[in-house]
Amino acid sequence: MILLKPLPGWYKIWFSTVQIGGIVLPLIVMLLWGVVWSYGSVLTVLLWYFIMLGLQILSESITLRQFQSVTWVMVPYLYLPYRIWQLYEGLTLVGSEPELMWVRNLLLLEIVLWTANYALDVSQMPRLFNWPIKDNSEVNINAEAEVD
Repeated sequence: MILLKPLPGWYKIWFSTVQIGGIVLPLIVMLLWGVVWSYGSVLTVLLWYFIMLGLQILSESITLRQFQSVTWVMVPYLYLPYRIWQLYEGLTLVGSEPELMWVRNLLLLEIVLWTANYALDVSQMPRLFNWPIKDNSEVNINAEAEVD
């Protein structure tokens, strides 16, 4: 994938956090609660979660190959709001059984994780697309000139 260099130092930490929190933990929960302990609602919620996550990754790969630019970073803007809604709806489907408390906690954690990831993606747009950024002194000078 095409990534701009140099990447900020925190990027590797965040990327690892998303990989562990967004893939590994839900996979473990899906296998334990959904498959081993046969909670159909958990299996349904997390299976569709992984289908949509796979479609997002596929879309990113196709976009990267097709356009060969940083346009692939726009793909999550389509998928993340749906994923957040999907996880929220999953809370309803899982229900309030006491033995599914950890599953509900995971779904809440996923909502926070993907919301933070969405905000981070949006905040990085100016850097990724090399948009000109004015510093505060330049903005203040322009504002003072307009007042005069």
